[in-house]
Formats: sequence, C-alpha cells, structure tokens
Amino acid sequence: MEIVFNKYQGAGNDFIIIDNRKNSFNKKDTKIIEQLCDRKFGIGADGLILLENSEKSDFKMLYYNADGNESTMCGNGGRCIVAFAKKLNIIQDKTSFEAIDGLHFAEVIRDLISLQMIDVDFVLEKNNYLFLNTGSPHHISFHDSIDNLDVKELGSKIRYGKPYFKKGTNVNFVEQVDDNVFKVRTYERGVEDETLACGTGVTAVAIAAYQVNKTTQNHVYLQTLGGMLEVNFEQNEDQYQNIFLKGPATFVFEGSIIIK
Repeated sequence: MEIVFNKYQGAGNDFIIIDNRKNSFNKKDTKIIEQLCDRKFGIGADGLILLENSEKSDFKMLYYNADGNESTMCGNGGRCIVAFAKKLNIIQDKTSFEAIDGLHFAEVIRDLISLQMIDVDFVLEKNNYLFLNTGSPHHISFHDSIDNLDVKELGSKIRYGKPYFKKGTNVNFVEQVDDNVFKVRTYERGVEDETLACGTGVTAVAIAAYQVNKTTQNHVYLQTLGGMLEVNFEQNEDQYQNIFLKGPATFVFEGSIIIK
C-alpha cells in the first residue's frame, strides 16, 4: 500500500499529514499509524493527522498519537493542518475546521498561524501543581530552573500516577523568565517522551500562570525547545475565553511510502 503524505512542524512538534478526503487511508489500523510515526522504521513524527471532508466547516481534523491511537486536540497539529489546507487551496487566510473538541477558527498571518482554542472554565489548583484541559489534559508545575530536569523520567511518573492512572495526562514543567515570558518543557502522553513543543500545553501554561498571579498579562510568550509560541486570552469571571495559540507552522517535505 502506497501512502502519500506531507510532513509539517510547528516549533519542532512534527506531524505526518495525509489528505484523506477520499477516505483511502485505513485509520482503524493503529499499527500502520504507529509504524509511520516511528523515527527508525517509518517517516517519523510526534503524531499523524488526517484531513477529511466536513459538513460543518471547511474540513475535519483527526489526530493520532505516535502510538497509533486517536487522541484529543493537538494545538500545534491544528496550526499545521491549517497550513496544509492552504497549500491544498481548500482555504485562503481564514478558516473554521472541525476537531475532536469542536469547531476551531484559525487565521494565517504572514508566516504564522493563529488558532482559537476551546474555552477553559475549570482550573484545579493544588499545593504543587495545577491541572486544566485546553482540548487535552495538562498537569503543570512551576520550578526555579527546568534546564536540567529529566523530563522523560519525571513526566512518565506523573503521567501514570495519582490521580491520572491509565487515562493519563500531559505533563508541563515551567520556569518563569520575565513578567509574561515562561520556559516550558512537556512530556506528552501517546508519544511517551518529551517533545520539542506542545500547543495545548503552552496554552495551559499561559492560563495557569495567570490563574496563580505569576503574570498579570493576558498575552504570554512561551519558550519551548523548538521555538517561541504566543498565547492570548480573555478572562470573564471564572472562564477563560477567546484563547488563541499563535506560532509558526512549517512545511518540511512531501513524499510517499509503501507499507507492506
């Protein structure tokens, strides 16, 4: 079976994207998805995204983790599929598309993609961490320095531990750099390792930082290992609304691969 694909990355968070408007890709075969995402025996990626037809919007996004399983919303993946849809001439500079957590608005602004995320109406605050869902679940802890942390080891313990267990969570380690600038390192479930960036993760970090008064700004800059991302939002009583994730979404290459 020959599969035609495009490779995109958003701040180093990389994805295989496939035009599946003709439903030619077998999305139920988790082993094929896992093989394609494998960095030694496949194309290599943090996840795989299918672009499909939608009756509600310009297109539909289906996201799969590198382990082959369909997952929750991916912010950087959402920005990358917008860039891919523009390449296919499905959209121009503005779009709305369907994802697992609902409809998303996005805009192409020069070489950046701005993606509206879902509203957040609940932030759990504990003594040493916060938890919230920005389309995907995120555990967040603040540290004096994160450069020398073993993110894979620490993240995996939290990801499978109380209160998350098998369902799991993504885990973010955060260091404040300036009033509205934070460094972020993320352990992603499904990848089961640290990734260079996580869009829903930095979105969660920006809101968490505001929630606990580490910043008074609603426009926050997040330094990831793969580059800088921006998040802005509005707070309306206990709800965060009009949340936008902004950053690069870059075409890497296109090709085809034969899967036996």
